[in-house]
Amino acid sequence: MLTQNTIHCGDTFTLLNEVQDTSVDLIVCDGPYGVTDEPWDQIPSIQEFNLELIENFAPKLKEGGTLYLFGKPDCIDFIDYRKFLNLRSKIVWYQPSRLAQGRINYTNNYDIICYFIKGKKPRCYNLDAIRVAQLVELEHRLRCESVPSVTNGKFGKTKFNAKGKNPGNVWGDIKQLTYKSKELVCREALNTIQKPEKLIERLVLASSLPGDLVLDPFAGVGTCPVVCKRHQRNFIAFEINQDFVKASEERLLKLNDGQQILEFNFGE
Repeated sequence: MLTQNTIHCGDTFTLLNEVQDTSVDLIVCDGPYGVTDEPWDQIPSIQEFNLELIENFAPKLKEGGTLYLFGKPDCIDFIDYRKFLNLRSKIVWYQPSRLAQGRINYTNNYDIICYFIKGKKPRCYNLDAIRVAQLVELEHRLRCESVPSVTNGKFGKTKFNAKGKNPGNVWGDIKQLTYKSKELVCREALNTIQKPEKLIERLVLASSLPGDLVLDPFAGVGTCPVVCKRHQRNFIAFEINQDFVKASEERLLKLNDGQQILEFNFGE
């Protein structure tokens, strides 16, 4: 059995065999996208690869457990995942500031985060932990709430909440990291590997509780383990790149000291 709160260096599919079945509450999978020239991203069919991941993840999750799977818009097209997990939503992580300018097609300005659960009902969904600011004027909001379907009907729970609203399934409020981002560990991890802590934090807070076990099968430079440690979640993480494992471990140590690692020099 794998040690918790540790980043294990090795192949994801091999290490998954050592994870106990029905032991994991949440999986945050930010793995290959199959769209770059990076050696680790050379996947012949990203759909078949993701189906294999889903098939292997399903036994590890508890009933009601959650999988968040990152990818491009077609990352789960043309595959039948329904016998393993239930797709609840496709979250659009919208990035209008991307610099690429398509010349024969529209530039892609978003990634997908597929939200799966095991079974019919999530074991937890902590809305109050992830509410965002209301974007409509309060006067207009209150006027909408005066209709019968809200005041006395089935939409009563949609009334104004001072803590904020559900973030919905299009997230444009969390920006990609840049070369100037303080949390950026190294330039090699920019865009393709390292996600913003706020993004991973929203997933972890929404779909797990303190003391839960979170699996990160492609840990990169350790963002998910850092978020888990900060919010009292246990984790098991996999990463095949030894330099990234070292960088992740340094981030976790810095977290103990209340510091932020800014740049990791590989090969030291």
